[in-house]
Amino acid sequence: MAGHDRLPQIVAYYQDRFDEGGRLDGAADGVLELIRTRELLRARLPAPPAAVLDVGGGPGTHARWLAEDGYRVHLVDPVARHVRQAPVTAGCTAELGDARRLTAADDSYDVVLLLGPLYHLPERADRLRALREALRVVRPGGLVAAAAISRYAPLLDNAATGALADPAVHGTLNSSLADGRYDGDRGFTAAYFHLPDDLARELSEAGLAEIAVRGVEGPSWPALVAAEQRSGTREPQDSAFLRAALDAARLADAHPPLLGTSAHLLGFGRRPAAPGAAPADPTHATGPATPPRAGRSRGATRTPRARPVSGARSASSG
Repeated sequence: MAGHDRLPQIVAYYQDRFDEGGRLDGAADGVLELIRTRELLRARLPAPPAAVLDVGGGPGTHARWLAEDGYRVHLVDPVARHVRQAPVTAGCTAELGDARRLTAADDSYDVVLLLGPLYHLPERADRLRALREALRVVRPGGLVAAAAISRYAPLLDNAATGALADPAVHGTLNSSLADGRYDGDRGFTAAYFHLPDDLARELSEAGLAEIAVRGVEGPSWPALVAAEQRSGTREPQDSAFLRAALDAARLADAHPPLLGTSAHLLGFGRRPAAPGAAPADPTHATGPATPPRAGRSRGATRTPRARPVSGARSASSG
């Protein structure tokens, strides 16, 4: 594969250093990310009990609400800790696996989610490989959803936390702003940060159709980070401040120039239907998913929100 494989670094980060399990239910920007990811997906998912493959699903945060909604979820993650946690957290099945080398059979899932692998794959060839694997295992007409970290997220986060006061941060930010690549030298793993058009192009080049890219947190998430940084306390999940940030994210959906202000982007595409086939009905779930073959491969997983170049802190748990 192209470049140096950073997978061992990523696995060690999530296995030994960072608890992904609490990231999306504590800090206000994490809560905002969860709410928005859930509503963006629910607007596009087929009806339950469709079969969902959650690639890089971490400890099962998204698998949990999907299972509660009635979907049949199988989770793939390269971190043994996550694979142990997911069945307990979400009640789904889980296996160690690699986003670039899935064990699932062709045409075996109605939906494939990659809510973390892309930004843990700094090499474009690897990102395309992961997307093409998703395309292979999703059924014709099926949905593929892939998350990315926005190119501007580290800059906005470091401004919100006051970390830009450290001149040492500037060089790393300038570098990642220029080419999207982050080498993992300040509290996070190696990563790639997308522009919205980058994500759309990669989805298209992988062979997906009907592509759309949405911002997840919208333009107000840095204000949530700054408020919690200043107060030293968590913003209540029912606070007016968080509700306003959620409203801002929804309003920004209709304005493409605001996409890049989100910390995360969510790209959608569908596998083209076979020639002559009827158009896919997004409300209709097809038959049972083919059970995944047993396998122990490896792959990229979900990441914490973008705090990779802060001199003051690493990616913090929620």
